Formats: sequence, structure tokens, C-alpha cells
Amino acid sequence: MAATNDSRFQYEMFLLTGIPGQEGAYLWLSIPFCLIYAISIVGNLFIVFIIKTNPSLHEPMYIFLSMLAFTDLGLSITTMLTTLGIFFLNSREISLDACFAQVFFIHTLECIESSVLVLMAFDRLLAIRDPLRYASVLTLQRLAKMWLVCVLRGVVVMFPFPFLLKRFRYCRENILTHSYCIHGEVMTLACADITANNIYGLYITLLTEGLDSLLIFLSYVIILKTVLSITSKAECLTALNTCVSHLCAVLVFYTPLIGLTLLHRFGKSSSLLQILLGYVYLMFPPLMNPIVYSVKSKHLRAKILRIFVN
Repeated sequence: MAATNDSRFQYEMFLLTGIPGQEGAYLWLSIPFCLIYAISIVGNLFIVFIIKTNPSLHEPMYIFLSMLAFTDLGLSITTMLTTLGIFFLNSREISLDACFAQVFFIHTLECIESSVLVLMAFDRLLAIRDPLRYASVLTLQRLAKMWLVCVLRGVVVMFPFPFLLKRFRYCRENILTHSYCIHGEVMTLACADITANNIYGLYITLLTEGLDSLLIFLSYVIILKTVLSITSKAECLTALNTCVSHLCAVLVFYTPLIGLTLLHRFGKSSSLLQILLGYVYLMFPPLMNPIVYSVKSKHLRAKILRIFVN
């Protein structure tokens, strides 16, 4: 105990957390977690494969969907090893450097996904408000540049996180609430003033997810205004129906993100709700997005059914 109160003491690893109190059932719990990861990885790979191999799907909406699927695939792989390691092998240890690397990849991919959701909102806005210019504005060259900007934005704004964490000494309790490392929690274990990390983390959250959610909201305000001006009820419903999949993706991504952020700042530490929401936060979007788009997109669904029928 004395060592943990000595600022000269430095932990060499953190301990990740599965589901407290359910250690005896970890082997059984590993089955649904394996299924979720398998469906997420196979589903997103399948979406990318279908879009890549079908020239008829080389349209902006589907290219944005392949960007989303690629990002979700990265999120699943980034958290899979530590999560399944806990439930399969009860392996909770993660080195500091591995933890900091995971922080970078999780937050970078999270930022990229948020950016792609903004692009998909712009895609729907342009398709509904100005359909005649849709193809001329969203050319393949511009789509490639948009994807590059999304990736660079995520890498640049999240790049300082590992270095901001690495400069600290960690001499408090080294137990993390989740089965993965995120910046907002790791920094609280440091034996130092974390004001700079707090300010930078808040600034980046507002600059990325905060700004992105505002842009998506404004896009849908304009979309709704445009749709309501359509006199034909059938055309109005058709236009709204093209937005359902994207709205589901937005809700699935932002709802647990906002909830977990609020719990980390104002909730009880290590609460069961916080732990469960942590799994939903990173596992639910990669699982649900390929399912929702496969069901709602008529052309994508037809291509998938053709593969299995033939």
C-alpha cells in the first residue's frame, strides 16, 4: 500500500476489467462476444467486398458505406484481442505502451467514423436537395480526397494522446473499468496534474464528435425542410426512407458515446452500467451497421442475395 502512495513508484502494466462478479462465467460469456466479433468482422468485410466487386455499386452512397465498414472493421480488430483475452484466458494485463497504442487507434478510428457519418449526411442532403448536381459534385476523385481528409483528421488530432499519457507516472490503482484503454480513463490513474490532458481531451471532443454531430443535425434540418416542401406524399416518404439507414448509424454511434462520456465525468466509477455501456460503445456500431444497411438498401440486398442464391 505504501508503494502506491509513493510518486516514485511506477506501474509496468494496467489491469483491464471484464464484467465484475461474473468471473466464473467468463468461458460462457466468451461465446456471445466471439459471435459479435465474428459477425462484425465478416459483415463489414462482406460489405467492402460486395461494393468493390460490383461496378453498379460504385456510387457515392455505397462508397461512403464502404468507408464506414472499413472503419468499423478497424474498431473491431482494435478491441478484440484484449476483450477476448479477458473472457477466454482471464488475461487482464496490458503493458503501458500497448495501452497507449490502443488509445490512439480507438480514438483515431472513432474520429474517422464520426467524419464519415458527416460525409454520409452531406451525401443524403445533396441527393435530396440538389439531385441534378449529385453525380457532378461527388466524383470519385473528390470522394478519395474526402476519405484522405477523414483519415488525416483522425490521425493528426489523436496523435498527441499517447504522448500526453506517456509523460505521466502511474502510481495509483492500476485497474481500468473496461476491457480496453481510452484516454479519459487512463489519465485519471496518473500521479500528476492532468489539467492539460483534460483540456485537450475536451477540446478535441468538441472539435470532432461535437462539431460533427452539430453538422449532421443541421443537415437533417435542411433535409426535413426540403422533404416537407414536396407536395407528393409518396415522394416525400421515398426521400425520407433513403435516410433511415444513416439515421440508425448515427444513433448507434453517438448515443452510447454521449452516454459513456457523461458517465465517465459525472457517474459512479466502475458502475455496472458504465462497464456495459463501454461494450455497447465500441461493439454495437460495427455489429449493427452492416446488418441495417444490408436490410434497408435494396440494391445492396439484391447483390448479397444473388451471391447466396447462385
